[in-house]
Amino acid sequence: MMKFKPNQTRTYDGEGFKKRAACLCFKNEREDEVLLVSSSRHPDQWIVPGGGMEPEEDPCGAAVREVFEEAGVKGKLGRLLGVFEQNQDRKNRTYVYVLTVTETLEDWEDSVNIGRKREWFTVEEAIKVLQSHKPFHAEYLQRLRLNCSPSSNGNSLLTPIPTSDIAPRYNNPPPPAPVLGTSCR
Repeated sequence: MMKFKPNQTRTYDGEGFKKRAACLCFKNEREDEVLLVSSSRHPDQWIVPGGGMEPEEDPCGAAVREVFEEAGVKGKLGRLLGVFEQNQDRKNRTYVYVLTVTETLEDWEDSVNIGRKREWFTVEEAIKVLQSHKPFHAEYLQRLRLNCSPSSNGNSLLTPIPTSDIAPRYNNPPPPAPVLGTSCR
């Protein structure tokens, strides 16, 4: 299902969830500093870069595009940290990836068009900043701390079992929350 909005098309899955993608952008593979961007609605507040998926776009492609548009960075896409569902105020299903930044643009689309800012935070600082106004985004970083080690940015750490699901599942013991461990290649 799709809904049209000026300058964007919103896509929904079969259960009525808006399809979104985001990246936790790290300065290096130690995953100790994460990049946040200012909110377009509330420029004094910080958020994790991400947004709606376009029609026919896969989650990892959408995540990379959103990070480029909102944060002005490129990098090495790593593991899928998880698929997060939000039901309170909005019905969203967000695919959250880990990305190690390799290039930072001086000027980028959202900095020029809407004055968006970006800033590096330690993971602990970012959780505190996000919990005050975007607790859902803070959950991404809490999940990272709970069940992910930074070794090799999560690439090739798990062996896939073929299934008919949209994203592969893995034969390793399941984490405490619904996480699909994969990377887009």
